[in-house]
Amino acid sequence: MSSYTVSDYLLDRLAELGADTIFGVPGDYTLQLLDHIVDHEKVGWTGCANELNAGYAADGYARIRGIGALCTTFGVGELSAINAIAGSYAEYVPVIHIVGAPASGVQAAQRVVHHSLGDGIFSHFLDMHAPVTCAQAVLTPATAAAGIDRVLCAVRDQKLPGYLLLPADLAEAPCPPPAERLPAPAPVTDPATLDAFTDAARRLLATARSPRDLGLLAGLLVHRLSGTAQLNEVLAAGPVPHASTLWAKSVVDENTPGFAGMYAGAISDPPARAAIEDARVLILAGVQITDLNSGFFTQRVDRPHTIELAAASASVGAATFAPLALPDALGALAALVAELPPADGDLAPTRTPDPAVSGDPDTRLSQAGLGEVVAANLQSGDIVLADQGTAFYGAATYRLPSGVTFVGQPLWASIGYTLPALLGACLADRARRGVLLVGDGAAQMTVQELSTVARQGVQATVIVLDNRGYTVERAIHGPEQPYNDIAAWDWTAFGAVFSAAGEPVTACQARTTGELAAALTGAANAPGLTLIQAILPPLDVPPLLAALARAAAAANTRPSN
Repeated sequence: MSSYTVSDYLLDRLAELGADTIFGVPGDYTLQLLDHIVDHEKVGWTGCANELNAGYAADGYARIRGIGALCTTFGVGELSAINAIAGSYAEYVPVIHIVGAPASGVQAAQRVVHHSLGDGIFSHFLDMHAPVTCAQAVLTPATAAAGIDRVLCAVRDQKLPGYLLLPADLAEAPCPPPAERLPAPAPVTDPATLDAFTDAARRLLATARSPRDLGLLAGLLVHRLSGTAQLNEVLAAGPVPHASTLWAKSVVDENTPGFAGMYAGAISDPPARAAIEDARVLILAGVQITDLNSGFFTQRVDRPHTIELAAASASVGAATFAPLALPDALGALAALVAELPPADGDLAPTRTPDPAVSGDPDTRLSQAGLGEVVAANLQSGDIVLADQGTAFYGAATYRLPSGVTFVGQPLWASIGYTLPALLGACLADRARRGVLLVGDGAAQMTVQELSTVARQGVQATVIVLDNRGYTVERAIHGPEQPYNDIAAWDWTAFGAVFSAAGEPVTACQARTTGELAAALTGAANAPGLTLIQAILPPLDVPPLLAALARAAAAANTRPSN
């Protein structure tokens, strides 16, 4: 392996983009590439328990690091991971999926080989990935470097997954090293379009007496498209009353004056509804309206008085301006908000204060008590992950300390996602602690990856919400139906199982607020993995989820004649 190969080229380009680990499961079509990963100076290998978990881990890594990488074998491996790739596509997460395929000669001869459908056609799985990736390439000796660069640039620029098919023999094929760095992203914004947008926005903003007459709703795309700094400039220029969607939790600092909470249409708390729905001029920054982040489409937006920023376009009332990148539009709005007449006095906090933690340590755990205790024990710098269901819709109402990153998946909403995503997020930044809230049903889906979390020695606290089944489904339909039940597990026994990895693992059970508080205090500075089994009533549902469940039940029910 002394000569420079296609594998080396791919790994050097991934390192250039900031990826220092590749997640996956080995297969015979990938082994030549894996040798190069093991020998690479900057990119390492993180083996996972299965390909789906590896895809989730790469997604979690990419949300923190800015890009992630996954390697699976042809057919069985890549199809096991395609659910994760589809979730990354739905939620704007840049992940490179590298698939090791049968050798070029085998494919050319259309031989019937393992992991194929037995028909000699090797493009089936590539075709399946086309709708959930922004770019694909089947690498050949003549096109390998160009194909790698094209796909990586598309993933970097569009913030979506990409697909590379690497025949097993090509991994060792010679390839010239990169002569220069990858080309910089092409500018999106047309200067004349930006000027026209600025003029239109200035006219609409002039109808506001001060920044306090404005409202701003922050959405996920602000983070994905690197517009957070410009968003903060808009909020600081006023200051401006603002909220965020459930999908965008932690995009804005939740402790600043003017933050009104999470906006989800009719089920929002009154301060958030007032900040968004009563604004004289409303700015929608990177907001995508989905059923679960809008209270099933109950949002109230007065379009004639709205400035809406999308990924590559913006609108002021009925007028649309494109091409215009979201960060550039936010930058223009920051200058315009600063031009508004200042308001007298400081902007008072508009969010209802969180309730105090119960003083009785013997209080049986409930969703409300769990939320109070967990929120009180979060630290600046934590990466908080909450799985879809009671975990997410309980945690969505926590007031997060400054510097906390919140990770959820409310659009794709694949339960079990966050447990492997915890692994990826912690490896993306080992200096930060991971805190995971996951329901027992979701955790049983992907529990194998707890062993990798333990083996990697990252600091992580995992709180399993043990409510004996799919409580989110119980809230929607069939609270007593057997299909919402799952097998009961002793989660604390995993402490002994995973300690075999050689890293410290602490496991305990919490039935009261006092026991949970003590467990979290111990976990705050403990090395390695802490696993807490939090015992909760099976039908206890956070209020936000209860409201959403009623709307979901209505949406999924056949209307009567």
